[in-house]
Amino acid sequence: MARYKSYSYEQAMFIPVHFQKQILPGSFEYALSYIVDNELNLSVFETRYKNDETGAPAYDPAIMLKIVLYAYSRGITSSRDIEKLCRENVIFMALSADTKPHFTTIAEFISSMKDQIAPLFRDILFYCNELGLIDKSMFAIDGCKLSSDASKEWSGTRHDYEKKIEKLENTILYILDKHKTADQNEDKEMKKDENKHIDNIREKISKIKEFIKNNDDKHGPKGNVKKSNITDNESAKMPSSHGVIQGYNGVAIAEAKHQIIVHAEAFGHGPEKDLLKPLIEGAKENFKLIGEKEDIFKKAKLIADTGYFTKDNIQLMETEKIDAYILDNKFRKRDPGFA
Repeated sequence: MARYKSYSYEQAMFIPVHFQKQILPGSFEYALSYIVDNELNLSVFETRYKNDETGAPAYDPAIMLKIVLYAYSRGITSSRDIEKLCRENVIFMALSADTKPHFTTIAEFISSMKDQIAPLFRDILFYCNELGLIDKSMFAIDGCKLSSDASKEWSGTRHDYEKKIEKLENTILYILDKHKTADQNEDKEMKKDENKHIDNIREKISKIKEFIKNNDDKHGPKGNVKKSNITDNESAKMPSSHGVIQGYNGVAIAEAKHQIIVHAEAFGHGPEKDLLKPLIEGAKENFKLIGEKEDIFKKAKLIADTGYFTKDNIQLMETEKIDAYILDNKFRKRDPGFA
């Protein structure tokens, strides 16, 4: 009978870890670490901190950028998961130099870096362009739906919100009517629960009224009224592969050779047909800011899916003289060969 070397999953092993040796040349994490340390101007973060003389030392923005971007490259977007990886995964330990930032620190860094991320993105684009990594012969547009931290329950127009207030106020009247019955029956526990319920409803009414007071209805490109959202008014209801979500349409333009993203944006707008123009303008602006004098779309092909196929977009491509290939989802109806 065959014999095998003995082993046990119960045992532990203490290994000395040299962080620098875990980040191997040729790997993505090595390139990421090098670019953050040597090619990005991180002085944009200096204004965030006012602890020169007092206060606790802050986490180095270079460390935070490395672990966040590396996590995103692996499809990990939860701050709690990133914190856990910094404690358990050797590559994350190496990138963070074992500093173990708390998930609240990671979440605050991500949510508050809106003004700093745009110049950093352009720095990386400039660096990739200087290395000749951006193929300017073809660009492709694609995207995905991103859920926001907002409930669909809080979406509506001003008219919807006014009806919701009326409904909630009627609910309070109904509970108060039950309250009278409870008073007669001396049911103290029931009265306590209902008072708590009334307080919650009044809080909702106050929240809706405050929103209506400070916000007007949103309007679409054609002037139609769009639903707002009290929790996150920049997001919108939109269909996705997981049903209707409250969120954003995250869209990017990438070049063909290395799939480097040259422009990306999250839109609180579901239909893609209205996003082609701002995407092209955003990509042009990015290349202009890194020193490209020539219009990058003049000699390049542009590829987009059926969501961008409209008469206006085709006319835009003609006007801009862009060699675009946009899939026509109704070509069967127009082609007599399919009759």
